[in-house]
Amino acid sequence: MALRYLVVCLAAAAGLVFATGCLPRANAANLTIEAGGGRLVEALAAAGNGDVLMLGPGVHSGPALIDRPGIELVGSAGAIIDGGGKGQVVTIMAPDAVVRGLVIRNSGEDFDSVDAGVFVGKPGDGALIENNKIENNLFGVYLHGPDAAIVRGNEILGRAGVRMNDRGNGVHLWNSPGSIIEGNKIYSGRDGIFVTTSSGNIFRGNHFQDLRFAIHYMYTNDAEISDNVSRGNHLGYALMYSHRLVIRDNLSEGDREHGMAFNFANESQLSGNVIRRAGKKCVFLYNSNKNEITGNHFEGCEIGIHYTAGSERNIISGNAFIANQTQVKYVGSRWLDWSHAGKGNYWSDNTAFDLNGDGIADTPYKPNDLVDQVMWRHPVAKLLLTSPAVQILRWAQESFPGLHPGGVIDSAPLMHPPEIKPSIPRRYAER
Repeated sequence: MALRYLVVCLAAAAGLVFATGCLPRANAANLTIEAGGGRLVEALAAAGNGDVLMLGPGVHSGPALIDRPGIELVGSAGAIIDGGGKGQVVTIMAPDAVVRGLVIRNSGEDFDSVDAGVFVGKPGDGALIENNKIENNLFGVYLHGPDAAIVRGNEILGRAGVRMNDRGNGVHLWNSPGSIIEGNKIYSGRDGIFVTTSSGNIFRGNHFQDLRFAIHYMYTNDAEISDNVSRGNHLGYALMYSHRLVIRDNLSEGDREHGMAFNFANESQLSGNVIRRAGKKCVFLYNSNKNEITGNHFEGCEIGIHYTAGSERNIISGNAFIANQTQVKYVGSRWLDWSHAGKGNYWSDNTAFDLNGDGIADTPYKPNDLVDQVMWRHPVAKLLLTSPAVQILRWAQESFPGLHPGGVIDSAPLMHPPEIKPSIPRRYAER
């Protein structure tokens, strides 16, 4: 859809076809709108294609409807659009609209009506929502079907005093192929970004805090998640039923449950990510196959990677597992070798030698033993950890390796952690 939209617009520019919504009209006007009363609503009703409405300082009453191509709403310092607690504050139902430099606040509270600070409907292809402060709305920005929209450089604050499950998402996308969400700071919503049934999206350079999930992916393929920062959320990056994703150079720090969770996420590339002190699990891999997990840093979690539910044919190599209480949790009867092309991972608890100095330990590393698996299956058995029976079981496993029912082995463990330099969003998230 996004490609078709671009092709049609290029053809229109060349005079080959006629199409509305690609270019503003030649006699577009620049209008200054003073605050107060219904001036903004009246100006939008009278505006033509491509008109630029400069909103003066003060409170402009919504709802604001953009229903002609190329209209721009631009705020001067102190310009506010207030929805009065009803419906959508700004609604875009035409292509190439721009909403920039405004405070947009006080939508309604109806989930069924999708009340939002900015709502972009299917006709809103190419919308640009940029450098706004979007606060106290149910949803911050809701993209419902447009192609190639951009949400960039906004500060989106949800309703912090409301129970988390009763808040809307900071940015919500449904079937919005080719849309880009970048450089936003999103706080106090339900999910920072929620996307479903889409493709070709890019989420980069965003900063998330005080949320359920920083990024929540459902049924969205061929997309990129890069350079984002998640801090202090319940879960950093939840990637579900989605394929062929590029997940690189993200940070999860201090998230309470998991740093990243994959559920039926396949054929994706996970690289350059840093997950630190992310609660129970740095990474949870559930029924996810043919992924490449390389060059990441997993530190200070209860479990480094929990690998389960039939996950197969994943490449896990060149990662650093540092000071996790349990480096790997894998319950299964098969042996999995977590090395690739002669390169394994670094394990901070691996007391090994490297006599030939090639950077690879002289002996394989096994992160779990038979006792670990007994404890996972029967947690009450932890009461017996120091008992003679458990000590005999450990001795027997060392003496008779055939007793081990399968698990993870790293046949080429690294002696030193790989240097990971994620390009954490210096342009965006730390500003």
